[in-house]
Formats: sequence, structure tokens, C-alpha cells
Amino acid sequence: MRPAAERGAAGPQVATATSPAELRAVAERAVANLLEQVGAASGTVLNLIDGEWRPAASGATFETFSPVDRTVLAAVASSDAADVDVAARSSQRAFEKWRRLPANERKSLLMGLADLIERDAEEIALLEVIDAGQPLRFMRQAAKRGAENFRFFAERAASARDGLALPTDQQLNYTGRKPIGPVGVITPWNTPFMLATWKIAPALAAGCTVVHKPAEWAPLSAVKLARLALEAGLPAGVLNLVNGLGESAGKALTEHPAIKAIAFVGESVTGSRIMAQGAATLKRIHFELGGKNPVVVFDDADLQRALDATLFMIYSLNGERCTAGSRVLLQRGIYDEFTDGLAARAQRIKVGDPFDPYTEVGPLIHPEHLAKVTDYLERGQREGARLVTGGRADDLGGGYVRPTLFTGANRDMSIAKEEIFGPVLVAMPFEDEAEALAIANDVDYGLAAYLWTSDVARAHRFARELDAGMVWVNSQNVRHLPTPFGGMKASGIGRDGGDYSFDFYMETQNVAIALGEHAIPKLGA
Repeated sequence: MRPAAERGAAGPQVATATSPAELRAVAERAVANLLEQVGAASGTVLNLIDGEWRPAASGATFETFSPVDRTVLAAVASSDAADVDVAARSSQRAFEKWRRLPANERKSLLMGLADLIERDAEEIALLEVIDAGQPLRFMRQAAKRGAENFRFFAERAASARDGLALPTDQQLNYTGRKPIGPVGVITPWNTPFMLATWKIAPALAAGCTVVHKPAEWAPLSAVKLARLALEAGLPAGVLNLVNGLGESAGKALTEHPAIKAIAFVGESVTGSRIMAQGAATLKRIHFELGGKNPVVVFDDADLQRALDATLFMIYSLNGERCTAGSRVLLQRGIYDEFTDGLAARAQRIKVGDPFDPYTEVGPLIHPEHLAKVTDYLERGQREGARLVTGGRADDLGGGYVRPTLFTGANRDMSIAKEEIFGPVLVAMPFEDEAEALAIANDVDYGLAAYLWTSDVARAHRFARELDAGMVWVNSQNVRHLPTPFGGMKASGIGRDGGDYSFDFYMETQNVAIALGEHAIPKLGA
């Protein structure tokens, strides 16, 4: 393998690029170089199947655009059931060898992949910016977290199969785990690279093989990950990449009999469709779906820290995050002061070119998503809420929404109940714990919740009653990889993180060994 500089990769140029225009130029070169590296002379994003870069069997493509200015970045292979079938069969063949590869060898390969991700972290970040519109300041961290994901699960590749000894007087029972088989991983467009590694790393560490279908609105970093996997030496078929639309490639993947499980991150409505599609083949499913997460602030909280965390959890990543704190519930005595602080700070958040390292909010991913968010802005006002600050920022180029704050809302309004997935915060007052809890739990979702109070007893009491898979007390979302990540209700099924990931990607087996000649019932004697 030639050094990155000789291959024309973006890496050496990144270090000298400082201005947004220079960084954009480096990102554009990174896209062109990536397509060249995978043999896409025609400028088409290809599939990786059985270790080879291939167009869709039908030759069909669709275009991927940059959210920054709507310029076409590349044509993308538009796969269908035929492509998925070839990829699934490839994964099935590769699984028989990959599952039997000594765990330490799997660990070494995945550690090598983590090294390559770290080497190309800046290039990966720039690909995310140009393809997903996320600000560079956040994507630099997301790329590094991708490497961290592979390291964390690679370290646990050997212990993933471990179980328990469960003896009785007459038998020794012991459990162990074995990989479930080829799995399908379907990832979203908001932080595509990091979320792909979050799903793929534990699957590979467990001994599964993967067919990855990335989101059609942001497919480039998935190509980068697949190329790095080849460079790291992963055998052909262990990680296959199939691009395409959800209704064609995604549906075929969820229905394919060789795929034993589906890990999906995305909308709750799509999750329900996937569940139905996988039912005929009894697929195991893991869903990380939507959220309408409450931030509950009591009047005894550290209000400055609560304010900082509230702003971060709704306006970072353009508000396009499942764990966003999109409704802030404020005890009535602090409501005016706190919402005034939110509005003042929101107006100072830097919105603009995501290649500018100082930008805090960039463009939304796609015109369809912009239309959805805009509809909620209009609907909130029609329902009687007050738009204090924010709204569309057409002066910046048409793809932007400024950090938005609604006050005067109540829990029956659509903006307070439905996931907007944009930089839109809804503030509602409450009188006491009982009312706060009723409002917090009065949505279909149950992913995350954020609680601010100095009362230790209240913190434990209130957290226990929240319908949320994850609760952070006096903190923003701080990820700790061994902990369970996932939601209740319409926010998902199953948990990621630590050993919880292996529970999904592996089957648990019990073996019972008789310790002597115990009594056996006799029939027909």
C-alpha cells in the first residue's frame, strides 16, 4: 500500500489549510481522491462486495448533494435486491471463517483499523462536513470517537464469548456466547461515520460479518470506512457496503434470509416498517429511534450550568441528534429568567459555513428536512406558541435555521410532542415535581432525559420515575462506552454499549454436564 501522500489523500494538505475556503477545497479533493482510490473513475460512489468495488448491478445511480451549497458531490450506486443478495451471500461465506478466526487476530485487525481512522481523522471530519453539513468543530471529535469505538470493542473481542458457571448438585451448567451470523447495519445521516462505527465495531468484534447500508443523503464517510477496512486487512466479505435507497436496498436487506439481525438507527416510523419486513425471517432487531427528550430544571439547580447544557444539547450538531434536549421544563419561579438567558445566548450562536471552525450551527442536511423543520416553525406559531428568536435564515443560502426558541407552549402542541430534529427548543413551565414528571413523560418517546437539581433525594426519586432509557443528572450527554445506550417506548428496542452490544450480536448457549448417575425417569420399562 502506497503512503497516503502518494495516493493523493487529503491528509498532508489538511495540516496547512486554515480558512473555510481552504478547508472546503481540501474536502472537495478528499471526495475526488476517495472515489479514485476505490476505482470509481466515473465519479460514482460504488458498493464494496466481497472485497471488490462494484457499481449497482442495474447500473442505476442517484446524486448526493452537499448541504452547504447544494452542489452535486457524486453519483451513488442505487442498489436493489440483486446487489443485496450478492452482498449477503458474501457475508454468509465470510462468516464461517471470520467467526473461527482467533479472537486476538480479530482484535489486531480492528486495532489496525482504529489506527487508520486516527491517521485520517481530519479527512474523515471534512468528508462529514461537506456531505452532512455538520460543523467541523464537532466532526473532528466524531471521527476520533469512531476510532475509540473500534478500540473499545476490539479489546473485548476475546471476552465477548465468555459466560457463567451455574452449577447444581447433579449438573454443571455453563453458558457461552457465539456470533449470531451476518448482520445488516443501517445508519443515519446526522453523524454518519461515528454512528456506523458504533454499530459495526461490536458486530465485527463479536465475530459477525456485516452488510452496511448507509443513509442515501450522506454516504461518503461509509465509503471511507469500507476502504480503510480493506487497508487494515479485513478479509473479503467481512464488511460489505451496499448503497441505495431505503425502499429498495434497505428493504431487501431487512428481508434477506441470510441476514440474521438488523441494527438500525433512524426514525421511529421507519423502525416499525423494518420490524414488519424482518418478521417473515424472524430477524433479531435493534432499534435506536427518535426522541423528544426533556430537560427538567428545578429552581434549586445551578442555573448557569443548566443553561449551558440546555443550549448545547439542542443546538449542537444542528439539532439533528436523537438525544437532543428539545423541550426544557422550567420551574415557574425561574421560567422568565431562564428563557431570557436562553434567547440571549441563542442569538449569539454562530450560524454559517460549517467549514469555519468557529461555526456552531451549520445547514440542515436536505431540502426535504428543511421543509419539515420549517413546517414545525409555522405550526408552533399557529398553535399559539411564541417564537422568541430564530427561524429560517434564508439570507445565509437557504439551508439554514437559526437557533430557535418557543415559549408560551403547552404539552398538547405538536412542537412539544413530536420530534422536529432541528435546532428548535420548546420551553414550558411547571409548578412542582408531579407536574414536571407528567409533562416529561407525556410523549411517545423515551430515549434520554436531563435533570437539574441540587436535591440528591429528588434526583434519585425523579430519575427513577422518568420514562427514559438514559437519564443524566446535572450533566449534558456524556458518553461512557460500557454503559447501556438506548430508549423506551417509540425510541427503540435494545441497548448498545459495552456487553449490551454483544448481547445483541451473539447467541447465548447453555451446556449442562451431568456430574454423576442421577436418576432418569423410565418409560416403558
